[in-house]
Amino acid sequence: MSFKPNTDDMREAPSGNLMDTVWAAGGRVRAYDPQSSAAARARYGEREDLVLCESKEDALQEADLLVICTEWKAFFSPNFEQIKQSLKQPIIIDGRNLYDPEYVASFGIDYYAIGRGLSVKH
Repeated sequence: MSFKPNTDDMREAPSGNLMDTVWAAGGRVRAYDPQSSAAARARYGEREDLVLCESKEDALQEADLLVICTEWKAFFSPNFEQIKQSLKQPIIIDGRNLYDPEYVASFGIDYYAIGRGLSVKH
């Protein structure tokens, strides 16, 4: 949720606009950030449509898809098989272009790399 790794600063973070858009459409957010959960609670308060998760694996549970907004080291070498099994739909939207699109697609995951102009559907 933070605007960059190794900080809890959410000012001007893309995650804020994304969450606002999801909520405006009636959706729910499950979020994980190694440092900014307290900042998110302070900013958004307690909401039924926001679950702040203790781990990246928890954030995947019952999620429709995965969106990556911050390039935390914890996200660099994911278990794509576990991600596919956990998500309701095997879709990753990567706002930080962390992964090789063809590699992710080889797991049967639709991958959208924002800003690259490249999306790969399995």
